[in-house]
Parts: sequence; structure tokens; C-alpha cells
Amino acid sequence: LVNYFAEAEDWFFLLRAPDFWRVMVPTKDGDDEAGIFAPDSVQARLHQVLPRDEPYEVAHTTLYRVHQRVAPTYRQGRGFLAGDAAHINNPLGGMGMNGGIHDAFNLGEKLVQVIAGGAAPVLLDDYEAERRPVALDYVNRITIANKRNLETNDPAEQAAFRAMLRETQADPAKRRRYLLQASMLASLGIGVSVA
Repeated sequence: LVNYFAEAEDWFFLLRAPDFWRVMVPTKDGDDEAGIFAPDSVQARLHQVLPRDEPYEVAHTTLYRVHQRVAPTYRQGRGFLAGDAAHINNPLGGMGMNGGIHDAFNLGEKLVQVIAGGAAPVLLDDYEAERRPVALDYVNRITIANKRNLETNDPAEQAAFRAMLRETQADPAKRRRYLLQASMLASLGIGVSVA
């Protein structure tokens, strides 16, 4: 279960795991790291997300600097990169994890065809040609938009985004396109050439 909360001045990301909640809150440029991790500061941010009378149990805190990078190549000889080794993006939307899963399936299918199916090893060159454009053009674009939509404190931009979500939810065709994009299923044909 994933929840995103966007308020006028702040946003939060909550991910429910079997035994805990993972909470992501943004920091601002210039924030003091010691202050960010101070127990009182952590509790204040958590209570801002979901107020309650008692303090939250915090198992771990870390500072993650959001950045986006894509490796210049996904293959060097017999070595291949996939997932976070091949591409890193901001974590909003699960695109990194889903992209890594798609990478693994794509590469795995080709390896089976070459190793057990007698396909020519040149087939393995298609892996980078098919998956790298997804990271560069699809994942980067969507994750940057996700972050921008959460970070904006412009009331007009917030209203426009919420109106787009309501319109999308109300229209079955738009809803389907949105879900295919959010799940990355719409990216499966990017970079794939059909003979």
C-alpha cells in the first residue's frame, strides 16, 4: 500500500510493508543534517503526517539525495547492468523497481534464447537498445513529473493536477492509459523493433 500526501507547503510518501511503515519526507536545500535526524525533529515530521498522542517508534533514518542517472552502456563483454546498476531515479512512483524487473525479464529472456535456444549471441545487443531508451525517455520523464506534482506549492498547479486526476478517474479510457503508464506496462514496446 502506497500513499502520497501533497499539501500546500509539503508532501509525504508512505509505504506500508508487512511489519512497518516506510515514510519519506522531503528536506530543503540548506537543512542541517544533524537537525534533520534529531529525534524531536523526526517525531515532529511524523506527527505532521499523522498526528497521535504517543511518539512513533523509529527503526531507521537516512538521508537520500534524489538524483537521476543512466549508465552510458548496459553491456561490457559478458557483463550486463540491470535495475539500479543501470539506472537510478527518484523513488516516487516505483519506476526504478519496476524498471529493474522489466530489465531482468528482458535480459533473462534473451539469455535463455542464446544459452539454451541456439539464438545468435548478437541477440544480447538488443537488451540495451530496448531497455536504455525506457530509462532515458520514459522513466526519467515520469519520475520528474511525479516529483514536480508533489513539490509544487502553486495553488493553480495543484488544482490543475487534481482536476486532471479527477478527469482521468472519470473516463475509463484515460484511466486505463494512466494505469498502464504508472505501472510501466505502456513502456514495454519502447525500443523494441519488430522484424
